This record gives sequence, C-alpha cells and structure tokens, in this order.
Amino acid sequence: MTRTVYVNGEYVPEHEAKISIFDRAFLMADGVYEVTSVLGGKLIDFAGHAKRLERSLNELDIKKPAVYDDLLDIHRELVKVNEIEDGLVYLQITRGSDGDRDFAFPDRETTEPGVVLFTQNKPGLAQSPAAKTGIKVISIEDQRWGRRDIKTVQLLYPSMGKMMAKKAGADDAWMVQDGAVTEGTSNNAYIIKGNTIITRALSNDILHGITRAAVLRFAKEAQMQVEERNFTIDEAKEADEAFVTSASAFVMPVVEIDGVALGDGTPGARALRLREIYLEESLKAAI
Repeated sequence: MTRTVYVNGEYVPEHEAKISIFDRAFLMADGVYEVTSVLGGKLIDFAGHAKRLERSLNELDIKKPAVYDDLLDIHRELVKVNEIEDGLVYLQITRGSDGDRDFAFPDRETTEPGVVLFTQNKPGLAQSPAAKTGIKVISIEDQRWGRRDIKTVQLLYPSMGKMMAKKAGADDAWMVQDGAVTEGTSNNAYIIKGNTIITRALSNDILHGITRAAVLRFAKEAQMQVEERNFTIDEAKEADEAFVTSASAFVMPVVEIDGVALGDGTPGARALRLREIYLEESLKAAI
C-alpha cells in the first residue's frame, strides 16, 4: 500500500511528495523533528513531543507554522489513512525556503516554515526481540555540536556512530565527552547500581528525552533511587545493569559495553520491569 504523507498543507501519496531544493533543512540542516510512537492505533506521549517541539522551534527562532495547533489532528489522520496499528509518526518543521541559498536566515514575515509528516508501519513494535536479549554498545567520542538539547535534523554524526557500532559487531554506540557518557546515538543512556538508576543530568549536552522523563518518574514511583549525574564508561562496565530509552525503543536493556558483559550478559530484572511499567502506563494515557 502506498503511504499517504503530509507536505505543507496537503495529504499526498508518498511518490508525489515534493519540497523545494532551497528548503533550509535540505541545504543547512535547518529544521527540527519529533517521532511519536503508535501502539494499538494510539499516540504515545504526544503532549510531551509537542511541548519539546515548541521548545526546539523557540530555541532556533523558527516560526511556528499556521498548522501548528492542528498537528494532533494531522497525526491521527495519517495513522488512520495508513492503517497504522503499531508504528511511528515522523514530524519535521523547517525554516522553509525563500527561493535561494544564504547563510543568513530568511525573513520570518515572508517565509513560511516547511511541514512534513509521514508514518512508518512497525507491527509488534512493543514486542521487539531485542528487548528479550538486550543490546551491545561500544563507546565513541562525542563529536556533535554543542546544542544537543535541540532536536534538530542534523543527524550525520549519530548515523556515523550507528555504523561504527555495526562495524564493531554491536548494536549502538554511547558517546563520551570529557570522560563521561553523554547519550546513545538516538537514545538516552543509563546504568543501574543496586537500586539506583544513574543517568546524565539535563543540560545542553543531551536531548531532553520524553521517554526519559516518563521512565524516571515511573522509577521513583516504584521506589527506585535516581541519581542524575555524569558516569564514565569504566563505571558503566561495573554496573549491575544498563539500558537506554527512546520513543521507538521504549526501555531497551544493554547487556554489553565495549565487549564487557554486564552481570550474566542477559537483560537485568530492573530494566525489564521499567520497560513493563512504561508500556503499561503509556498505553493507559495514549490518545
């Protein structure tokens, strides 16, 4: 089935979708995005994604498009027409195009933002086999720009990190800056020592994960301790458990770091329980 996508005010078949070659996301990576999971035909954590999207737009001084308040309706329509039971909705807003290429921002009053949305069908998204076996990560130097708190479309280095991991026979990479782990290539990173979850505190250095916020809240409600602080790869290798969180992976156990197995090399009980809690509670609140 051909997907229906949304491009600048129109629902069109994917093969008919077009944007200007002068769109600044294409030329300058001048745009932001969000990915919202769909489970059982409903959107997970949509309000959180919408709030972070607004923050990203404000940080980059990108004008909110005229359709901004209708984004929930557009999400729901795409889920409906594409018959998505489990999957993802990708949303991208760019600074738009003024018909040429220039480093200076175009005039906000005469340049409309670009808006693109599409779905990805992922049957059984919440039953990922990787959650039962855990994933392996390697460590790499964090060479991204300094404003990782803004969810921009400039994802080249994270993509390179994914490929470094693949080449090393691993599933993902944890990035390291000044000796401490920042985050994964497309997820927030955590270790567990005893009954304590340790994860880097919010700052410009990491993305302010929507799933992160929910998982930490659920962890505290489950009487787990949470420490928001830096941790090193060496400390991570000695942890009892580790995991990552993201909108599409939810809570994913990590079982190996740079070739060192954590515990017995299988997903830890606390990480698995957090995954269960997150999915249970998120499905209750899905819209």
